[in-house]
Amino acid sequence: MKNILLLVHDDDGQEARLQTALDLARSLGGHLTCLDVTPYPVLAGDLYVGFGETAVISDERDSEAANKSALTTRLDHEDVSWNWRDVTGDFAEAILTAATLADVIVLNRALDDAFLPDMRTITSRVLMHSRAPVIAVPETLPRFDVLGRALIAWDGRSSSAATMRACVPMLALAGQVEIFMARDGTAEIEPLEAAAYLSRHGIHATVKIVDDERTTPDRLIAAEAERWRADYVLMGAYGRGRLLETFGGVTKRMLTNSAIPLVLCH
Repeated sequence: MKNILLLVHDDDGQEARLQTALDLARSLGGHLTCLDVTPYPVLAGDLYVGFGETAVISDERDSEAANKSALTTRLDHEDVSWNWRDVTGDFAEAILTAATLADVIVLNRALDDAFLPDMRTITSRVLMHSRAPVIAVPETLPRFDVLGRALIAWDGRSSSAATMRACVPMLALAGQVEIFMARDGTAEIEPLEAAAYLSRHGIHATVKIVDDERTTPDRLIAAEAERWRADYVLMGAYGRGRLLETFGGVTKRMLTNSAIPLVLCH
């Protein structure tokens, strides 16, 4: 996980994304690619839409230029290697294009008090089409504790297995790892097999299995994360098991509500 792609944009979630990317780069000895996206404006149609669109793009570019100046000055004093890319276009498409050689992508789970950018939708679109793990952080996160407690939400299917495999370098740094499963009888791979896989990488995880068909999976995950004092949750996205539902289910509710960072892969 050496190549870290960071979305840069002057919004309420940028500081949390930046701190997370810096924590990852330092812990993993990685390189940070800052992708500064100036979005196309969304304007109501009128007689002067062409002029209005040009004016909005110009204002957005001025704002991002000031943001770039401030952030590059900060990055010059950080102990990480980095480069910068400027792009104009759709957020999700720009991220997916830039993510071809990314090992991990840093975004927000959602912005709680801002209508734009719609970070939950952007993150959802990236998850559906990228094979790199996405770290989706709350906008108020002060830092990402790579050395902390990692909770793996496990349903025994390919998406959770793919996320775990892709994140072995990060899990190897975690202070503790727990594999958490809500039993529903559909698991293709048992959590003990996942624990055995991790043990071959020198990662010794505990396993917890619960039987609770009355509580929604996102609430089970959140409750276990709080009980166990997890620093982040690692899970597959848009799967079909008890913990990982299809579109509109567990993944989107986690992106909307999670109090701690999510590490996701589809």
